[in-house]
Amino acid sequence: MSPILVRPVREQLEHDRIIRLLQAKLKRKHEVAVNVGDEQTAGVKVGPGQMFPDLVLTSQDKGHRLEGLIEVETGESVNHLEAMAQWAHFGRVRAPFHLYVPATAVDIARRLVTENAVVVSELWSYHAMGDQTRFTLVHRNTKDTKEAKDTKEPKEPKEPKEPKEPKEPKEAKEPKEPAAKAAKPAAAKPAAAKPAAAKPAAKAPSKAPARAPVKAKAAKTKPGKSAKPAKKKLKGR
Repeated sequence: MSPILVRPVREQLEHDRIIRLLQAKLKRKHEVAVNVGDEQTAGVKVGPGQMFPDLVLTSQDKGHRLEGLIEVETGESVNHLEAMAQWAHFGRVRAPFHLYVPATAVDIARRLVTENAVVVSELWSYHAMGDQTRFTLVHRNTKDTKEAKDTKEPKEPKEPKEPKEPKEPKEAKEPKEPAAKAAKPAAAKPAAAKPAAAKPAAKAPSKAPARAPVKAKAAKTKPGKSAKPAKKKLKGR
């Protein structure tokens, strides 16, 4: 219920009926908590305080993650004060904000959203056709919807599988030796004259050992006699 406006009884009944219809429609995908009439059972922390939108959508898992806020307005509550007091604050919550207004008040609601810089994920209209009420999507902020999806809590990571044993690496092939580049012929250098090897000095001839002088046998001759020649003996025939 709006804290600023006191609706007429007829509009309040219509307001509460729309809330019940939305609760039945959305309970398949979400946990839906409602604040009907003067009830304040499902609150949302907004800044330093707490506020009570008409419907609060949370996830169906154990974490009950906040997934959306819904505010239902009637003809009398689509005004500038309501936009500043509630819409602007609901648009700052890190969850999609959906606004439902009567079909006759769609243009006014669009103007108020623009003037007050309200971040509305989806703008819906509703109107009665006999005993039924039909809801029509008028505007969807795709950018805000995408950001809301990104802010969801990440899923629990799966347990990593046991790593497989690494295969033995194949023996690396020996790299081929690059073809040796043809060596450039070295420029012929003039042969340096080699110094003549010094000849070893000639050895002095070793002196033969002196032989002892042979003493000549002196012929024994008598003094005063000349030596006669020896006669040859003739052999007999």
